[in-house]
Amino acid sequence: MGTDGTESVITVMVVDDHPLWRDGVARDLTARGFEVVATADGESAAARRAAVTSPDVVLMDMNLAEGDGASATAAVLAASPRSRVLVLSASGERDDVLAAVKGGATGYLVKSASAEELEAAVRTTANGDAVFTPGLAGLVLGEYRRVAAGPETPPPEHSLSARETEVLRMVSKGLTAKQIGERLHVSHRTVENHVQSTLRKLHLANRVELTRWAVERGLD
Repeated sequence: MGTDGTESVITVMVVDDHPLWRDGVARDLTARGFEVVATADGESAAARRAAVTSPDVVLMDMNLAEGDGASATAAVLAASPRSRVLVLSASGERDDVLAAVKGGATGYLVKSASAEELEAAVRTTANGDAVFTPGLAGLVLGEYRRVAAGPETPPPEHSLSARETEVLRMVSKGLTAKQIGERLHVSHRTVENHVQSTLRKLHLANRVELTRWAVERGLD
């Protein structure tokens, strides 16, 4: 919002090594009410122009004429800390997505996105919110959870035996100890022992938490 109460125009820099694509995106954004303050085809040019123009949003490709999207993102943010980077790339590969986020990108959109999706993503990014092509957000969140657990800490499910994991899957489907016992040809007491052992290993309190834990990890 501007000082006079009117909504301020969002400024954008487009960084891409393909001139036709770069210019086309710039034209589309201008037509949709954004102000394209600069374009660049590589890391050095992007950093220099970001330092001068301080754009609200930088649309960043992963493949550049010089450098790559991840290193260029870090360079741009070092030159213009107030800017936010939204990657717009043909690649939706895991390594590219994670590299971009680790470089400081706020979001990641694949180039198959529509003009309307791109417009919405730029506005969302300018507001400081993360935006990802569907499916990529979960990938990033999963990686952050893995890193937060620490390299020395294996995922807790790795401590479960094959039978405990089998019982856990059935518990998450809502089966009772008796029903699970009938399927596995063991007594319901044996099933309960497996459940209690699993609860202890995962540091959970009851079946409800156990079911939620399994569903969140796709074990249901």
